[in-house]
Amino acid sequence: MRRVCPCCFTSLAQTHPKHRSHQVSKETADNRKTISASDNSEYLNQVMANSSSSQGTNIIQNHNFAVGMHSWRPNCCESWVVSGESGDSYAVVTNRKECWQGLEQDITSKVSPGSTYSVSACVGVSGSLQGSADVLASLRLEYQDCATTYKRIGITSVSKERWDKVEGSFSLSSMPNQVVFYLEGPSPGIDLLIKSVVITCPSANGKERVDRECIAAGDENIILNPIFDDGLNNWAGRGCKIFLHDSMADGKIVPQSGKYFASAAERTQTWNGIQQEVTGRLQRKRAYEVTALVRIFGNNVSSTGVQITLWTQMPDLREQYIGIAKVQATDKDWTQMQGKFLLNSSPSKVIIYIEGPPAGTDILVNSLTVRHAAKAAPSPPPIIENPAFGVNIIENSDLNNGTNGWFPLGSCTLNIQTGSPHILPPVARDSLGPHEPLSGRYILVTNRTDTWMGPAQMITDKLKLFLTYQVSTWVRIGSGASGPQNINVALGVDNQWVNGGQVEANDDRWHELSGSFRIEKQPSKVMVYIQGPASGVDLMVAGVQIFPVDRHARFKHLKNLTDKLRKRDVVLKFSGADSSSLLDATVIVKQTQNSFPFGSCISRTNIDNEDFVDFFVKNFNWAVFGNELKWYWTEPQKGNFNYRDADEMLDLCKNHGIETRGHCIFWEVESMVQSWVRSLNNNDLMSAVQNRLNGLLSRYKGKFNHYDVNNEMLHGSFFQGRLGKDIRANMFKTAHRLDPSASLFVNDYHVEDGCDPKSCPESYIEQILDLQEQGSPVGGIGIQGHIDSPVGPIVSSALDKLGILGLPIWFTELDVSSVNEYVRADDLEVMLREAFAHAAVDGIMLWGFWELFMSRDNAHLVNAEGDVNEAGKRYLALRKEWSSHAHGHVDEQGEFAFRGFHGTYDVTIVTTAKRTTKSFVVDEGESPLVVSISL
Repeated sequence: MRRVCPCCFTSLAQTHPKHRSHQVSKETADNRKTISASDNSEYLNQVMANSSSSQGTNIIQNHNFAVGMHSWRPNCCESWVVSGESGDSYAVVTNRKECWQGLEQDITSKVSPGSTYSVSACVGVSGSLQGSADVLASLRLEYQDCATTYKRIGITSVSKERWDKVEGSFSLSSMPNQVVFYLEGPSPGIDLLIKSVVITCPSANGKERVDRECIAAGDENIILNPIFDDGLNNWAGRGCKIFLHDSMADGKIVPQSGKYFASAAERTQTWNGIQQEVTGRLQRKRAYEVTALVRIFGNNVSSTGVQITLWTQMPDLREQYIGIAKVQATDKDWTQMQGKFLLNSSPSKVIIYIEGPPAGTDILVNSLTVRHAAKAAPSPPPIIENPAFGVNIIENSDLNNGTNGWFPLGSCTLNIQTGSPHILPPVARDSLGPHEPLSGRYILVTNRTDTWMGPAQMITDKLKLFLTYQVSTWVRIGSGASGPQNINVALGVDNQWVNGGQVEANDDRWHELSGSFRIEKQPSKVMVYIQGPASGVDLMVAGVQIFPVDRHARFKHLKNLTDKLRKRDVVLKFSGADSSSLLDATVIVKQTQNSFPFGSCISRTNIDNEDFVDFFVKNFNWAVFGNELKWYWTEPQKGNFNYRDADEMLDLCKNHGIETRGHCIFWEVESMVQSWVRSLNNNDLMSAVQNRLNGLLSRYKGKFNHYDVNNEMLHGSFFQGRLGKDIRANMFKTAHRLDPSASLFVNDYHVEDGCDPKSCPESYIEQILDLQEQGSPVGGIGIQGHIDSPVGPIVSSALDKLGILGLPIWFTELDVSSVNEYVRADDLEVMLREAFAHAAVDGIMLWGFWELFMSRDNAHLVNAEGDVNEAGKRYLALRKEWSSHAHGHVDEQGEFAFRGFHGTYDVTIVTTAKRTTKSFVVDEGESPLVVSISL
């Protein structure tokens, strides 16, 4: 469901700027000529020249503010343009209340994945400033159904009365829905001055060639007349009119490929657009790749979302909308869209269409291609030479040589003090084993004027690709903090922030900070730094450890734990035949079902694919529905109910003996609550909540073993904020009254990985105890398990902490993600082994397994067309390892003994006279289980 993407602690608002009258600080006004266009003239001319260099065309609009603030937007502050003495202009960004406030420009349509872009900006500062201030160039990347992420491009220290340059580069591995470039950084109250911004791509000239290749005509394209060379034949408007063009806007808009393009005009709804019916041209269970070239026109909209959607209708008139691709299109240039889809069934009607912009905005389409998706060859397993497991890559970690190897990030001050713990943090000890005592010295960081300031160290040459690194350190905050402070070990990997772990400190004791990370692409520069507390709060750091983890070395330990926990000695005692025929009779024992729950998320459309169903019922014994039981699905509009999908999925599970979890009754995160519910007044909202409980729990009484009552209460507060604190406990109490047989769960994410203080085990425990004190019948703890680079001891430590509550723990939405299937398989094995070996864990649910039907990319175990990849093979191998088989002969006492996993078994006894098969169950227990079998 949700993931917290690694980012810097610097707060980055996404609110729209408020439009106020232009104001500027007195000092900036007085010093407008202090940084004039003639100062640093040689340096400035070099920067300006870059915009027309051979490196490529500048993608920044109005890069030198020659036309005022056109294409630029202040982020929660104010800006205006000043003319310099030489006639040049520069922007003043003023009334800044936060360091992240600055100037931004949307560059979505100008960038593409795989290309490297160079950035150079000429900047200055003004205001009540002593010394220098840092100016940062950054990117904000907004994805559909995922948290916004940020990339730092470059940083420079700028003094008053001179221009300076901030430089860097960036590339994108995938295309976000929106890419925004912005400049930020100086402390609140300091004005940011911007002379020019240049972003170029050396390979940009090859874009047209690539686009032409993507839309090349061929028999494989199932779209008829894909580049409109046959006019508008085979195309139609979807609730609007379509027109053919060879140019528009007095020749300013021309096709990028071919001779023509089409427009969808006179649109009155966002779903209006251009469409083509493709009924009969698509094969079910076949993956297709889609590419399109689009742009927008008119209605004073310069940038907006455009999406490709597939609409299907079944013979029973059931409809489905499949989102294929979405992009932020502009009125300045053509934008390429890419996506992939698969049909599980054979619809009676299929239409592909392009939609999305607000009413009145035209959609322009240059081409559309739908082809069978080629199967990508899996990446080979990574080869890592001399991994040096357990060796700390941090220089001068014990601080015996003062601050050698360390440097202050920003204008803070580093000093060495004594009095920190002499022992490794517990989680590090679990990985490293016996270790010499720490020195007791720590870095005291003072004079911090921003959250990101702290001790830093370059570690570029010490990292190896595909190794998983564990992070461990002691941290503490000084006095004077106004509340709890987040502390983070962060890594600057080229221009991207990577989260190495976080912890919340709210007192004057030392706190253990644990985390992990992995680098899968060769970086040019990697810096590790410790950051987070508010400006003015001192930070203390001791015993920083970053070391590669031999994750397989822990498996032997986990196998031993698993053997003790999940297996039992069994004695089969045979009777009913004479002893002479039983002696040395052959015994074959085969486990037919492991009683431990291994489940997966499924969706309604999945069950139309018999290949999916076959893999699912063979390899899982529990199910959870991805969306079909959520309130926004069962009642999308008030009084308009849809239980049909959930009913059919329940029938499938019942027919195959698969148990089910109910996910979820409510979702506490406001953005996940449907609009009609959000719009209710408090009295009507309370009534709607009660109706939801009565309707769902009464309909499905006794059919779901578990319910996630109010999803993600550590990350949202919609219902509690509107209806008061008691509403959460009332939800649990009412659900229990309506269906006493169901176990009622809390469920949240990032509980197990150390990267989110909001949902650390301690916070989760506090929430559960609070619910119990209010009388809530909490029956289980759900850990979603959307995790990156898992390290066993970190996961195990979280489970140990939660285990003190005595409630069953389930991993409810487990998935791992890596482009490399072998690395993905390793991640999955770590999580499965840790969970299966822990006494507090009672079940594991994967959040899907089939490509194109998972919430995370590169997380699937089975490719779209049914090929099991390396991660899937690892899962199957573990399930086989955790299934017991034995064979031998009946001994003189008429017995056969073995040790096996809990579950259901068949035993076959072959004597000289006959062959007999019986079934029995091995349940949990410490003493040997004696099973009497009559022949």
